[in-house]
Amino acid sequence: MTDELNNPPPDDASPESKDAPRAPDQNLTAETPEQRKARLIAEAKARAAAKKAAAAEGEAAAPPVTGAAAASPSPADAERAAKIAEAKARAAAKQTAGAPAVPAAGAPKAPVKKKEEGPKPADASGHPLVKRLREKLDGAVVEAFEFLGQLSIRIAPAQIVEACRALRDDAETPFNYLTDLTCVHMPERFEAPFEIVYHLYSIPTNERVRLKVAAGEDEAVESVTSVWPAANWMEREVFDLFGVKFKNHPDLRRLLLPPDWEGHPLRKDYPLEFVENNWTKRHLPEFTGVQQEQLEQRRRYGLEILSSPNERRVREIFRAGRDPLLKENR
Repeated sequence: MTDELNNPPPDDASPESKDAPRAPDQNLTAETPEQRKARLIAEAKARAAAKKAAAAEGEAAAPPVTGAAAASPSPADAERAAKIAEAKARAAAKQTAGAPAVPAAGAPKAPVKKKEEGPKPADASGHPLVKRLREKLDGAVVEAFEFLGQLSIRIAPAQIVEACRALRDDAETPFNYLTDLTCVHMPERFEAPFEIVYHLYSIPTNERVRLKVAAGEDEAVESVTSVWPAANWMEREVFDLFGVKFKNHPDLRRLLLPPDWEGHPLRKDYPLEFVENNWTKRHLPEFTGVQQEQLEQRRRYGLEILSSPNERRVREIFRAGRDPLLKENR
């Protein structure tokens, strides 16, 4: 007892030392997770407030640092600067490896590269063929343009025959072959919704040119059968499928459809699905509502078995390619 009073134990060996094991607190072991979270937050706030207050007292009590002492950073500042430099080096290496760079605040954005536009028609008024055609026929050429090396000339409707004859008899490039004659329907052009297109080819010079003529709903275009007899069936096909009429045609009548067919299938306003018109009512067997529904169901499921005699008859007519119109009714 006398030795313990004369030689007390050192401070580090006291039970309240940081290294000494603590006895578990009864209140802490019984607290819920929410209570523990709230307690830890409160303790962290208290430590931060105490640290801030101690720092404020130290700044107020410490004299201002001047001279060489101010120039030398503290170990904590040096460590912080080293970490910042290391982070910048990692960011630079990542950016060099191909990672997208983060634009600086206020820096102008890089211009967005526009999509390359495709080729556009170019004015072909200076083309030699166009010049020769204008010299021969005054006012015949309405417009001339070139697209991807293909020359197109828009001709006045009243002078289409003269223009075709002049191109056929041209001394330098005689276009002696009519390769095609077709039509384009553009309903948005109310004044002239149809455009007749003539594809001409010069066999001696191996050159091509395309002529275009605008036509209205009730307007008739002059026939070019007097220049190229092969235009006979081509103009009949345009008349049959588009409804464009040709003046001075030797035999203008339908070519692919029956004479009494209603409508023109290649127009944009023609329905794509099956329609019941007067021709089908007159010449095809009559279907009842039940038979029509059965036929649609079999077509939908791809069944080739036909149970109705009328359906078999219609299918045999179209498969054999025969004319459903009887001879006595022609």
